[in-house]
Formats: sequence, C-alpha cells, structure tokens
Amino acid sequence: MNGTLRVFVGFDPDEALAYAVCVASLVKHSSIPLDVQPLVQADLRAKGLYRRTEAIGEDGQRWCCVSDAPMATEFSNSRFVVPRLASGGWALFCDSDFLWRRDVAELLVEADPAHAVMVVKHRHEPEDGRKMRGQVQTRYARKNWSSLILWNLEHEANRLVDAVADSWPGRALHALRWLMDDEVGALPGRWNWLEGVDPAPDIGEPSAVHYTLGTPDMPGREGAAYAQEWWAVAHDLGLA
Repeated sequence: MNGTLRVFVGFDPDEALAYAVCVASLVKHSSIPLDVQPLVQADLRAKGLYRRTEAIGEDGQRWCCVSDAPMATEFSNSRFVVPRLASGGWALFCDSDFLWRRDVAELLVEADPAHAVMVVKHRHEPEDGRKMRGQVQTRYARKNWSSLILWNLEHEANRLVDAVADSWPGRALHALRWLMDDEVGALPGRWNWLEGVDPAPDIGEPSAVHYTLGTPDMPGREGAAYAQEWWAVAHDLGLA
C-alpha cells in the first residue's frame, strides 16, 4: 500500500482515556503515515452520516430502537458508516479499547483484495450478563468480528452496507450479513486478541490487545494482561 492509511476509531465520552491510549499506541508503532479520525456520533449526525434512532433509558443504558437491543457504546453501530466517510483503497476501523503493540503496516500485509472486509474470526460466545462499565453483554453471531475491520473500499459488495447501515438490526450488521461468507477474509488472531477471553495468540505475543472485558482503568480490571504497557502509554500522554 502506498500513501496514508485512513483509520477510524470508535469514540465514546465515557471511554475518552481508552481512545487516547488506543490512538497513541497505534501511532507510536506505525511506520506508515496515518489519518486517524474518531467516530463521534454527534458529529456524524450533524453531517447526516448517521441516522439510526437511539435512546438512553432511566438506568443510563443506551438503546438502539432499530435493533430493539442495548448498545454498549455510542459507536456500537457507527462503524458501519465507514464507507460513507472514505472511498477507494483500504481503511481500518477498531474499537477504542485496543492497545497496539506492533506496526499496523504489518497488518496491511494481510490485505487481500479478493475480500470486502478482513477480520479476526473469533469464536466468542459470552455468558449472559454484564461487561465493561456494567453494560449489557449482548450475544450475537460472529461476536467481536466487527471490533476490528480492515475495509476494502474498492469491493463492490461494500456498496450494500451503505443502503442498510441505518435500517438493519445491529446484530445483522455486526455479523456482516450484507456479505457472502467468502467475501469476509480472515486476519491472524494476534491482531485482535481478546484479553481475558482468548488463549495465547497463534504466533508469539499479541500485536493488538482488545480489552473487551474492560480497560485497565476500570474497577476490577487492574490486573489485566499488558496493563503496565497500557498505563505507560497513558502516562506518556500526561493522562495518568
């Protein structure tokens, strides 16, 4: 790949520190130029790029009215507007609760133009209950596949997601149902290692740690794997 990689990172005001650590660790290890943009829901709505109906309950739980289901973060479904934000070439989305430990240029080596998207194909079937910050743990097919998406914006099949991003239930979007199975490529597990869930990665240490159960600044998560590295990035930013 030549030029600048466009990276879209989910943003939630309740996870501002996580976002800062994610972006700083990504940039720190990158050998290629990056254009990193937060997916801020208010900004996307103001530009007419995100139109899903949502609400917040009396208990503070975010709710997607289209899906009739809870949302863990403000960016739960906004990741699917990436094709509206960029065109041509490749673009990357990741949740904000990532710690990058390797050069994202190494991830791009895996990019295969035969696929519309490339993801780590987890087999994550969580128990019902709560996860980070007490949010409802929702079960759906292909759980966590969409937490890191390498988008091939040249692929014809991704035109469909623009048509359904506002109207399909989140569970169908997160399961990448606008695509045929062979249009979803597989990335090595080390690029989206689910801390506290996954066994040791397939080759060496994880390249990107995903704190799906909660980042190290959350109560009860102080002993999470690679927490010292996460806090070191926060300290370098003057946020710890």
